[in-house]
Amino acid sequence: MQGYLQGIMIAAKGAPVTLLICLVAVIAGLVIGLLVAIAKMSKIKVLRGIATVYVDVLRGTPLLVQVLLLAYGIPQVIVSITGEQFNWGNFIWVGFIACGINSSAYMAEIIRSGLQAIDKGQTEAARSLGLNRFQTMRYIIVPQAFKIIVPAMGNEFITLIKETSILSVVGIRDITRMGTLWASQSFMSFQAYIGVACVYLVLTLTLSRVVAYIERRMANGDRG
Repeated sequence: MQGYLQGIMIAAKGAPVTLLICLVAVIAGLVIGLLVAIAKMSKIKVLRGIATVYVDVLRGTPLLVQVLLLAYGIPQVIVSITGEQFNWGNFIWVGFIACGINSSAYMAEIIRSGLQAIDKGQTEAARSLGLNRFQTMRYIIVPQAFKIIVPAMGNEFITLIKETSILSVVGIRDITRMGTLWASQSFMSFQAYIGVACVYLVLTLTLSRVVAYIERRMANGDRG
């Protein structure tokens, strides 16, 4: 029993890094995803094409491959172009960028679906009141769409927490990496990875409850 408890405690030491990467990635994904979603809905064909390719490429390739390309492929390209050595210094930046960009592709589709769910009559009503396109999006469309997409955004955050385990392959000391290091030192692999699983389970279940609470509050606010 002591081995299992120790495995949980060791894995939990990587939780702050995992949560930090997820938080930064979701915020970056939300901002970039909003821009991509608007581009996909644009009347300009070139913008729509670029946004579509962006989403399709990122959603159609594994996060692991994207992480490896960013961690090892990009430095090699920079060296071949500039002739100067390049390294990330701290691979946590790879985690921020890779997870943020990957998340933005999924966020873009979530946001686009939310924006398209708003009745077009509200846009026409806003225009009749003298609001321009930007003001209509900011004050009328986006706030209503946000309420619709909260559950999907919560699910994306929870999914991202589990997907960050991939970052352990480049040495980022997240939950999975801490468990792997302890397993290699103690030779208690089963206890180590049970500990890793328990930490992920606690995080995801807690966040699921938080998302459900926010949904209930928003639903009660609408009824009120």
